[in-house]
Amino acid sequence: MASNPSRLLRLAALGLALCLAAAAPAARADDDTEAAEPQPRYLLQDPSGRVVTHESFRGRFQLVAFGFVSCPDVCPTTLLAVREVIEALGPRAARLQALFITVDPERDSAEVLRDYTAAFHPAILGLRGSPELLARAAASFRVRYEKVREPGAAPDVYTMDHSAGLYLLDGDGAFVTRFAYAMAPRDIAARIAALVDAAPPPPTRRATEPLR
Repeated sequence: MASNPSRLLRLAALGLALCLAAAAPAARADDDTEAAEPQPRYLLQDPSGRVVTHESFRGRFQLVAFGFVSCPDVCPTTLLAVREVIEALGPRAARLQALFITVDPERDSAEVLRDYTAAFHPAILGLRGSPELLARAAASFRVRYEKVREPGAAPDVYTMDHSAGLYLLDGDGAFVTRFAYAMAPRDIAARIAALVDAAPPPPTRRATEPLR
């Protein structure tokens, strides 16, 4: 039985397409993480050892940055911007908690972290945690980070590569928006001020003792 040339060509084309598909590299699962909306969840500690979660600041917005103390440029630039935002908000800053989560808890001890954030503004609270808790927190914010070491370098000689930008959470700890790295602090402050003005007043704590 004679072969049909057009049919053979179609089969050959199909086989080539399947081979190319098999040879092509698979897309990374996290390629779309920037498009997916974060669902912030964290369980960390402040420099005093107090446990802090995404629900610890009810009624206050949270402005969250990830970084590390020995970061040469991105982190200082980000925290300087946070300081400008706090100052620009004026009295509204009482409705904002600024947070700096270290991605290098191995080197950023509680004392080191406290001194670092205080150098930018006393209202900025540093947070740290175990590698496991940090990984969970970063994943919930869609933040990537990794240790980068030059070939042949000593184990303690490395830097950290990480996502930049600021993450805003509302008074219930839910994600609101992400501010891009190097966005003008005055624009960030204006956005936060508008949200603070539109938000309901923070809950008042119930008195535990009778008035005197």
